[in-house]
Amino acid sequence: MPSTVAIIEDNPEFLRRYRDIIEADPSLTLIGTAADGAAGLALIAQGRADVYLIDLGLPDLDGVELIRHAVKTHPGCDVVVISVFGDDAHVVASIEAGATGYLLKDSDPAAIADCIAVLRDGGAPVSPIIARKILQRFHLDKVAPATPQPTAANAAAPAHNLTEREVEILRTLAKGLSINEIGGLYAISPHTVARHVKNIYKKLAVHSRGEAVYEATILGLL
Repeated sequence: MPSTVAIIEDNPEFLRRYRDIIEADPSLTLIGTAADGAAGLALIAQGRADVYLIDLGLPDLDGVELIRHAVKTHPGCDVVVISVFGDDAHVVASIEAGATGYLLKDSDPAAIADCIAVLRDGGAPVSPIIARKILQRFHLDKVAPATPQPTAANAAAPAHNLTEREVEILRTLAKGLSINEIGGLYAISPHTVARHVKNIYKKLAVHSRGEAVYEATILGLL
């Protein structure tokens, strides 16, 4: 079944580009668009989309509030931020609100369809510069606790139960690589990569790439 998509974007040119790309992809179905926050709230209320593309710089409402509303109204949906804002405050606020992807508007608009495919396969598409910012921020915010001395009971036990391959993939996720790029790097299929990503999220008890990077940083894997 095609993945359903809704777009909330106030810039007419970007809205047209995203709409044309989605309508041209047989694996996607556009169910509606909105040009401001109020219309976005109404669009979310009308019915569930698999993926919401949300601009943060709306004229009447903070896009972060729309992210939070979409995730609360339709649990399990994916939200991709499409924004000119790449600062720490907007990135972190969006991730905390429930965004599962974050793309800057200087990215190739044609990549939108690929990003949605990555999302539906269990990935979390993030512009490389955003992934770096997330990693840098959590490195700066990290407060290293005193390292406990290993005991006989826990000396051989790692702080996680990730496999070696999952750790490798987690590190490439932190670098901003897409599911397809990771598959090419390790000569495995995108579906295999997506399965590894799902296992990583489950083992770390997280729901997004940003959260996984944070947990990996805390565990000293990055």
